[in-house]
Amino acid sequence: MRLVAAIVANAIALFATQVVPGISFTGGLERLLLGGVILGLFNFFVRPIALFLSLPALILTLGLFYFVLNGILLWAASHFIPGYRVDGIVSGILGSLVISVVNWALHALFGSEKRD
Repeated sequence: MRLVAAIVANAIALFATQVVPGISFTGGLERLLLGGVILGLFNFFVRPIALFLSLPALILTLGLFYFVLNGILLWAASHFIPGYRVDGIVSGILGSLVISVVNWALHALFGSEKRD
């Protein structure tokens, strides 16, 4: 159930990024859900490697490079998501901020509390 919720949350977040200039999505619900799967897999496999490789830049910028890294990763992921387009790194940075806010809000609204 958690996996389905994560895919749906990623799909909703991808759809919400259309408010950012330079990000567009064409397609239906199936493409959006496929995009949620691809984004989840991308974050699972590619993000840890990218974080490790960018560790010196993250330390030097006191973590601010994380925003740039997220933008680059969203831009790169857009090449694998059918119908989803990010026109540049700046759009990717703003889009990754939107994804973070939407995922945070969805988790705050629908996230389950841990039981002891």
